[in-house]
Amino acid sequence: MTDFSDRLLEWFDTHGRRDLPWQQGNDAYRIWVSEIMLQQTQVSTVIPYFERFLDRFPTVTALADADLDEVLHHWSGLGYYARARNLHRAARTIRDDHGGAFPADIDDVIALPGIGCSTAGAILSLALEQRHPILDGNVKRVLARHDAIGGWPGKLAVLKKLWELAESRTPEERSAAYTQAIMDLGATLCTRSSPACDRCPVHVDCKAYAAGTVDDYPGRKPRKEKPLRQTTMLMAKSSERVYLERRPEAGIWGGLWSLPELGDRRIEDWCKDKLGAAATVTESWQILRHSFSHYDLDIQPILVRIDSPLSRVADSDNTTWYRLDETPPGGIAAPVKKLIDQLKKSSNVTHN
Repeated sequence: MTDFSDRLLEWFDTHGRRDLPWQQGNDAYRIWVSEIMLQQTQVSTVIPYFERFLDRFPTVTALADADLDEVLHHWSGLGYYARARNLHRAARTIRDDHGGAFPADIDDVIALPGIGCSTAGAILSLALEQRHPILDGNVKRVLARHDAIGGWPGKLAVLKKLWELAESRTPEERSAAYTQAIMDLGATLCTRSSPACDRCPVHVDCKAYAAGTVDDYPGRKPRKEKPLRQTTMLMAKSSERVYLERRPEAGIWGGLWSLPELGDRRIEDWCKDKLGAAATVTESWQILRHSFSHYDLDIQPILVRIDSPLSRVADSDNTTWYRLDETPPGGIAAPVKKLIDQLKKSSNVTHN
């Protein structure tokens, strides 16, 4: 056990987090779900989603047996929906190829959709107390600052140095506690902004702290100006129903239900070709901007009122006339949900 890990574990024994909902027991399934949800998402945001998700899908088999629509519905609002799709696919692999038991071999875990080396190591360390180094965002920050590893961790040379450090610092004994400890340190003290260096158990030999350059680590990703894209979404409304389409698996909001995008077509042509109906009233709403990690998207919503009986488009696996007072058919992306909620308010619709 290194001096670094000794001090970290001593701090953890007094100050570590032990009351998070996925820490109750050493259930690999619960830990796996939490690790996936915590990618790109803060703990405070994850907790209510995790609790609702586990209430509906208490076991890996329950998740595997569920329809993807329901899984995406319970993920709605967390973003990065590929995580949910991969979670569902991996659950089916575990059910079909591993007898419903989460695999104990790290190569088998890494082979599951959506799980990389660090996530696999964290799951097996926390659930089965296997010794595996991890390198999530919090750990990268702690190690980069402590050893003054410059450069953006997205670069292979920088990442290689950090993995070597993670391997050398992970102790043979109490590796599960160490894994939780270094994640907790990054989440609670060695934070991205305003770190509490004076309370850090390893600050006495932290190179960045000694040099007064803590804010320089880890190196920032080279900045690029985010492009702005535009789209037009149609809210085709007939009585108290709105027309929705399931998006393709590939691309943004893959597999989620969405308002259709108009593209280059005229509204009248779209309604005639798609719905077999005429638009009696159209109304442009205020543009809604939604930000992704790589670009911003301006959505121009247009309300299209169709007073004739519901069109020739019947409910199917990929299209539906959604009643505004009912539960959505599956997962819905955040900006689409905002528009549907506005539509409900304008229609004085309340959920049953």
